[in-house]
Amino acid sequence: MCTRLPIKLDDSVFNRIGKIADHRNIDVYVVGGYVRDLLLGKKVKDIDFVIVGDGPNFAKCVAGELETNDLVVYKNFGTAMIKYNDKILEFVGARAESYSTDSRKPHVQSADLFTDLSRRDFTINAIAIALNENNYGTIIDPFNGRQDLTEKIIRTPLAPQRTFYDDPLRIMRAIRFATVLNFKIDETTLAGLEQSRDRLTIISQERITDELNKILCSHKPSRGFHLLDHTGVLELILPELVDLKGIEKIGKYGHKDVFKHTLQVLDNVAKYSSDLKLRYTALFHDIAKPLTKEFKPSVGWTFHGHEDLGAKMFVQIGKRLRLSNELLKYGEKLIQLHLRPIHLAEEGVTDSAIRRLIFKAGEDIDDLITLCRADITSANPQRVVNHLANFDIVVERIALVEEKDRLRQFQPPVNGDEIMRHFNLKPGPLVGKIKSMIEEAILNGEIPNEHDSAFKFMISLRDAVLDSDS
Repeated sequence: MCTRLPIKLDDSVFNRIGKIADHRNIDVYVVGGYVRDLLLGKKVKDIDFVIVGDGPNFAKCVAGELETNDLVVYKNFGTAMIKYNDKILEFVGARAESYSTDSRKPHVQSADLFTDLSRRDFTINAIAIALNENNYGTIIDPFNGRQDLTEKIIRTPLAPQRTFYDDPLRIMRAIRFATVLNFKIDETTLAGLEQSRDRLTIISQERITDELNKILCSHKPSRGFHLLDHTGVLELILPELVDLKGIEKIGKYGHKDVFKHTLQVLDNVAKYSSDLKLRYTALFHDIAKPLTKEFKPSVGWTFHGHEDLGAKMFVQIGKRLRLSNELLKYGEKLIQLHLRPIHLAEEGVTDSAIRRLIFKAGEDIDDLITLCRADITSANPQRVVNHLANFDIVVERIALVEEKDRLRQFQPPVNGDEIMRHFNLKPGPLVGKIKSMIEEAILNGEIPNEHDSAFKFMISLRDAVLDSDS
């Protein structure tokens, strides 16, 4: 299906590349995500070009005409990339691919445009725009991708089993596109996805995690995780989340479906923060509840210690997902602390308890507060309002104490060198003990968080220090 483009290609780079192709008697097209997003009214800086011929060789010609040396050729993949102004231009020759049963490495051969478009993942990504002078701005849409864009449908160009067999990562991409674009996966495509899910085992963890990250960064990430669960993919990649599902009831006592609660918390966080680290923390904040669940006849269901065990589990799962050490440390800390502010709201607020919370959370105290607010969920809206009102009191006190005591970036006002000079000590455990005593005095509100007061307090410790060192 070929039609003229209703949207003007007003970027001069398209015209220049078209003329370069005409001069060499080569057909060139814009394809993929750029075309999809153009038709959706979105702006993107990455542009993919398909050349009926040698993609990298054509890219070298383009780089020369554009007078740029910023060209990278990926020989193993038969592609090339040019950075030009604020854009990234990628070039590849039109090709056909075939795969063996146990490998993601394709056998590649040159092909025409139609064959190249048919091998792409979804119809919405299998649309091309011609750039040669004789057909400039013509849309080539052999699989009705524009109609699927209009109807908000994710569908494969060929039979789903073949498309997912060729590249199993497309299973994750289908769910990611459905989540990010708020599209529906076509029923036939969905069935093929479910039937092909086991083939995901040949995909590297890094590529799977990259798709997970994009799902987590979406406007409503719960949609993606419901799709992952519905298709059985979640059981393959994150079985610990599947273990959160279900409600157990004994007598009048029941508990929340932790899976549904977790996704609600995740969506709540997504409303206020785009931080991937915080969204991961929300996803795993209750991960240890199934392992800590216990029924007590006079109390009901308890999950004592799930925050401590959950912090350890997050590190283990995060390493499996190949998450960064920075993210692991951040998530471990916030999961371990995520009950503290809520307990303060329930038990009463003391400055000492707040100081300790600020000290533990440090620079991440604001993220911890966001997570705790998101964690207040209930089927009863009034109960949520009441809990949030109590929590607001804690937040106000945190702000007052933080402003007064400057604990967010807490460092003991008296450092180890001063302690050793004053007491004539060598480096060792006793120096650390004195620093801890000063720290405790500040956190207990006995002295302010300032050097002179801390130094005087340290001097007052002389007898205790000398006695303990003798």
